[in-house]
Amino acid sequence: MKNILCYGDSNTFGFTLHGGRHPYDVRWTGRLQLALGPAYRVIEEGCGGRTTVFEDPIDLGRNGRTSLPVCLASHNPLDLVILMLGTNDMKHYFQNNAWSIGQGVAQLLHLIQTYPYAPNYSAPKVLVVSPIHIGPDVAHSPFGSFQPEAIEISKGLAAEIRRAAEQAGCAFFDAAAVAGPCDEDSIHMDAANHAALARALEPLVHQLLD
Repeated sequence: MKNILCYGDSNTFGFTLHGGRHPYDVRWTGRLQLALGPAYRVIEEGCGGRTTVFEDPIDLGRNGRTSLPVCLASHNPLDLVILMLGTNDMKHYFQNNAWSIGQGVAQLLHLIQTYPYAPNYSAPKVLVVSPIHIGPDVAHSPFGSFQPEAIEISKGLAAEIRRAAEQAGCAFFDAAAVAGPCDEDSIHMDAANHAALARALEPLVHQLLD
């Protein structure tokens, strides 16, 4: 069985304004599991508010660099890590740009590749997914920590995250090529976009692991 760790934020958790969380078979992680079948195990590690490497003064415990080693240890051995982070790094009070977010992703890739996988397991392959864009109406989103400048920052993320992936020798995919945010909050994916992302990722997983 191939073990795949999906490490991300609320769009990996499957957050929705209607009920808190999309059902398992609606989330892109669950859809990916169903599409891949029993020869694969898709492990969900999505946490709302998670950043790449930045400490959030309001949403505590969301630093992705801090929690990633725990996840790598607890789910070891791993064949693939699908990393999709960067959205929360665009919160206004972080004052980030696309370059600094890409640097955060690069640090996570280095951590994954150099982590001591005990007792004698190899480092997993990594598929880096640049997140969906921020929607045009984010100024009216119920999530007030995102401001309009995040719209343009999000459009520049793919280039910076692709660069980090290439420098680390990792596979890359731009989620914004197939999916986008819902109109209600300009940040989170609805069911149709979860489905679109899962469809796009399935063949990439086969290419990397088969």
